[in-house]
Amino acid sequence: MRNSVYIAALLLFLLSSCGVKRFIPEGEKLYKGAELNLESEVSKKEREALENELERLLRPQPNSKVLGVRFGLWAHYKGSKEKPGFINRFLKNKFGESPVYVSEVQPERTLDILGNRMENKGYFFYSNNYEWNEKEKFASIEYNVSFSEGYKLESFNLLGDSLEVIQEIQKDLDETLLKKGARFDLDDFKSERERIDRALKAKGYYNFNPDLLIFEADTNQHEGRKYDLYLRLKNETPEKSIYPYSIRQIRVYPNYTLSGIEDDADTVNIDGVKIIQSDMVFRPDLLENYILFKEGQKFNPTTSRTTSNRLSSIGNFRYVNITFNEEEERMADGTYPLDARILLSPLNKRGLRAEIQGVTKSNSFVGPALILNYQNRNIFQGGETFNLTGKVGYEQQIAAGERQALRSIELGLTASLVFPRVIFPVPIMNRFNYSIPKTRVTLGYEYQNRTDLYQLNSYKASFGYFWNVNRYQYHEFNPISLSIVDLANTTPAFEEILNSNPFLRRSFEQQFISGMNYTWNYNQLVDSERKNPIFVSASVDLAGNMLKALNNLVGSSNTDFIFGLDYAQYVKGEIDLVYYHRFTKEHNLVARAFGGLGVPLGNSSSLPFVKQFFSGGPRSVRAFRIRSLGPGTFVPQSIGAGGFFDQAGDVRIEGNLEYRFPFNRFLKGAFFADAGNVWLYNENEALPGGRFTDNWLEQLGIGAGFGLRVDIQLFVLRFDLAVPVHRPWLEPERRWQDRIDFGSSSWRRENMVLNFAIGYPF
Repeated sequence: MRNSVYIAALLLFLLSSCGVKRFIPEGEKLYKGAELNLESEVSKKEREALENELERLLRPQPNSKVLGVRFGLWAHYKGSKEKPGFINRFLKNKFGESPVYVSEVQPERTLDILGNRMENKGYFFYSNNYEWNEKEKFASIEYNVSFSEGYKLESFNLLGDSLEVIQEIQKDLDETLLKKGARFDLDDFKSERERIDRALKAKGYYNFNPDLLIFEADTNQHEGRKYDLYLRLKNETPEKSIYPYSIRQIRVYPNYTLSGIEDDADTVNIDGVKIIQSDMVFRPDLLENYILFKEGQKFNPTTSRTTSNRLSSIGNFRYVNITFNEEEERMADGTYPLDARILLSPLNKRGLRAEIQGVTKSNSFVGPALILNYQNRNIFQGGETFNLTGKVGYEQQIAAGERQALRSIELGLTASLVFPRVIFPVPIMNRFNYSIPKTRVTLGYEYQNRTDLYQLNSYKASFGYFWNVNRYQYHEFNPISLSIVDLANTTPAFEEILNSNPFLRRSFEQQFISGMNYTWNYNQLVDSERKNPIFVSASVDLAGNMLKALNNLVGSSNTDFIFGLDYAQYVKGEIDLVYYHRFTKEHNLVARAFGGLGVPLGNSSSLPFVKQFFSGGPRSVRAFRIRSLGPGTFVPQSIGAGGFFDQAGDVRIEGNLEYRFPFNRFLKGAFFADAGNVWLYNENEALPGGRFTDNWLEQLGIGAGFGLRVDIQLFVLRFDLAVPVHRPWLEPERRWQDRIDFGSSSWRRENMVLNFAIGYPF
């Protein structure tokens, strides 16, 4: 209670000290903004749409407020004093807003703009006025607009049907945006012209553009607010704009440089596509597959853009430029000819990169790492990319409180080969227009030494495909995914941990993981102007089922082993949903829901340790330390290395809510609330209370807090301070937080958790 009084008093002091009235000069009044009043008998939906349209035209915008206080204006005034001091100068530079005075407002001009927009929307009969509301040093304005019903479309006709281009337009009029009863709206007319232009371009009308179309409205033929609409070509339309174009020839230059085109180089003609190169840069038989337009085909901008996307997706070219040269004389089929040139500028073939990283992981391990990467592009003259990556790293787990900090030394070597096409028994490349799937083959080895616990040798191999269906959707499918884990040199301390939990021992003994996995991402965040974008990621991981069937087929006496190795068998699925509500560009409410389920099958009683879920930490429920939640209501007797391994599960449910806002260009803030936990799929006597049950909702760990983000464009440094609200392992009557006492050092030590990470949590 005492802390609450102090906080309230501080807020009152800040609010009272940020008043700006005393700074307003004599003879000036501060502009508080405008109110728009519409008077009409139109429907509520129509009125709200028009009101939103007109409110965006009101200028100027008044000074902004934060919690009812014009802090930016106050910072400007304080920093503009004769001797402002360092702090006031800093506040002005970072947060200051110049004052908006009544003398800057031009209400007559605003009325003209509002009237013009009313007429553009079909409301030709209206009246408007304004009036000032003044009080001491402040003033606001009211704009009043009275109008009657807008004009509605009665008929839409196309003129000049003797021309071929008009006949093509007529064929597409069923798709028109202008239906009978639609209100007169210049924006709709503009959209209709652009729609017709796109339809004609797809039929080869290379030189057509929307400005060649003109609308004429006639209001004299009907009683009431109705009009007839006519569409025609402008009188001065050029001849080349009303005839289609066809592709006459296609030339491709895979080794184009700024020095020019090598027209005398070797030419290979494949199905009418001429590939010209002095030395073999790219195999012509492979390159032709990426080009969608053919000789004699009518020009289509979509085909051209898609071809450009396909060529860019190869990943070997710095620039992809497709140009079309027009010819003057029409061909025998009545179309004008276009000569296509595809200019491809290759990237450097080989590259060597060294990185020194500061690594921070979701399991709270941090430390330095040295990474060396060798890359060879176009290694077999077919756009293939070979990567060889070596890594040396040391990590220390940041673990506050009683949880034991683990250390790790990692060595790794990974080789991958990416083919920019589908390696498949049946040719299927042309079924993908936007982006051709790539085939990736990966081999890797990793050595990990968890000091004082164990050494781990991991061998991995995979074969799969990845591709984009469009700019929003990404797919990845690995029909072959192999992993062999060799647990070696375990210490007595780790053996004791394994002996106390047979489930954990079983999850480490399953040394062979063979299966397939699929991932799908849908990402609307690429549209920066979208108000409510979403991100969805779903994945399925299957392991051991084919091996089980193979053992049964050959009649093996021991179906738990393959090649002498114990293998894991499970089905695992995850779904991650993130929803954004953008109040403004930088004021966002972000909600996330995550669900994961792993079902052990056959000889497996739990998921392999590397496939299990955990909860708590900087990218999970931030009010609880890494892996300190769950499973269920279980709490380890001793919070050390054993607890670290015990607190994982086969089921995970999590939800997060975060409001993000800026302080300035580089410093952002956030208020957040998190909830989640993990559970076991099967009962484990060593982990009482860990199995998933119907009362899972009562077993969620819940926390809330405040975060700072330092955004320096290249990456984001994140600091989140959180407090637990609901602890699921306590007795039901003690689970909820019953007091807030920031003044108590013991309370802060027991309850406040500081997380550090790179990047946003979701």
